[in-house]
Amino acid sequence: MTTRTAFGALIALLLAAILAGLWLGTEPARLADLAALARGEDDPFTRLLLAWRLPRVLAAVAVGACLGLAGAIFQGVFRNPLAEPWLLGTAPGAAVGAAIALLVPLPVAPGLALPVLAVAGAWGATWVVIAAARVAGIADVTGVLLAGVAVAAALGAVRGLMLLALSDDTVNLQVVMSWTMGGIHTPDMAGLGLLWLATLGALLLALILAPGLDRLGLGDEAAGAMGLNVRRFTELAVLAGAAITAIAVGWGGLVGFVGLMVPHLARRLVGPAHHLLLPASALAGGALVAIFDGLARSLLPPADLPLGLLTALAGAPVFLLLLGRARGGVR
Repeated sequence: MTTRTAFGALIALLLAAILAGLWLGTEPARLADLAALARGEDDPFTRLLLAWRLPRVLAAVAVGACLGLAGAIFQGVFRNPLAEPWLLGTAPGAAVGAAIALLVPLPVAPGLALPVLAVAGAWGATWVVIAAARVAGIADVTGVLLAGVAVAAALGAVRGLMLLALSDDTVNLQVVMSWTMGGIHTPDMAGLGLLWLATLGALLLALILAPGLDRLGLGDEAAGAMGLNVRRFTELAVLAGAAITAIAVGWGGLVGFVGLMVPHLARRLVGPAHHLLLPASALAGGALVAIFDGLARSLLPPADLPLGLLTALAGAPVFLLLLGRARGGVR
């Protein structure tokens, strides 16, 4: 498959996922409803699709794109196919930062505190995992991931304690719990515009990192011989991956395993070169989360299932398969 064909297939997959997201829901849309929406006809159901379902689908696409980008960056930095934001503690760290912003009165606007603390939590948790692995003398990346799982569990306990100790009648626990189980909420147009602006910025930042990630894949010595400051680049790449993860967590909560699964699919289609892998991961991640979000709205109507539960059910077997292949030396 040529690169052009692969990207054509991914774009077609994304458009199909958006249509599926519009179709799925407590009350599935009919083909005639989608056609009426495309023609701009004004009736109650098309207004509902336009005002509620379309913004949510586009938000899901953006969240998935960020998770795909973050997963591809972390797998490139750690040179391991099992690296992903949730397993490295990055996403749970962002969730703790977001919970602090929602539960603790701070002398700054909530709209500013939430993204700042989410990024700080994501970045801090990732470096705690790396530092803990170094202190314990863990050299292999699988050990680093196990340290990430331990830190993620500890952060989950911290988040639970915060909910019990700090919540009161002034705090909407439903909002905080959404970070725990994952879920896309319908944003207003201003919020959707901001999310997409952040997502495009994340893609641009990831593409700037692409040449360094390619060099890093050759090994530290080779990358250094090619002029890459390995330590500084690694720190910058981890910070970038944490910030991109925080964007996804801020709008979608803890949605695990997307950053694990998506880069593998993209790598099979476009190869390992990061200037192709990163945009392909963004497209595939957006399509995957849009489909899972549609399923979350339609499997048990009128309930809205937590998105993170569905991605975990799909991603856990993939993780075990990849872990088995890694332990067996199969790539």
